[in-house]
Amino acid sequence: MGKDTDELFSELTKAKTDKELKTFYERNEEELQHPDAVACLEQLFAKHKLKKADVILNTGLERTFAYHLLAGRKTFTRDKLLIFAIAAHLTIDETQTLLKYAGEGKLYARDARDGMVIHALNHKLDIWKTNELLREMDLPEFVLAG
Repeated sequence: MGKDTDELFSELTKAKTDKELKTFYERNEEELQHPDAVACLEQLFAKHKLKKADVILNTGLERTFAYHLLAGRKTFTRDKLLIFAIAAHLTIDETQTLLKYAGEGKLYARDARDGMVIHALNHKLDIWKTNELLREMDLPEFVLAG
């Protein structure tokens, strides 16, 4: 990927006709992404040189269930995505991107629970410490059962 998002946006908005739009997509096919949550997670694991087994261990989820999520045999919920984001020590931006590709709402600082997740991500807390903080604040914890 060689072009930044602003460059792609600029090119896209200059396309006035269907032909120009088609040319844009043909010329930038490798630049454009269509990942779902699983593909996005796999890209992030590769970017950070993370092993699936290590991330799964850090999720606190039952191993088989977690592998089924990553294989697409089970459907991710927003909470399960956040558990993986915390376990992989993703950045806020990476987590927001993951949520976007999953069709889930982004983290919202005005939401008390989301605020705790933002804190956990910023401070690279593990899922158990995150749940401890949520419990202390009387907020719903992450359920680590399937």
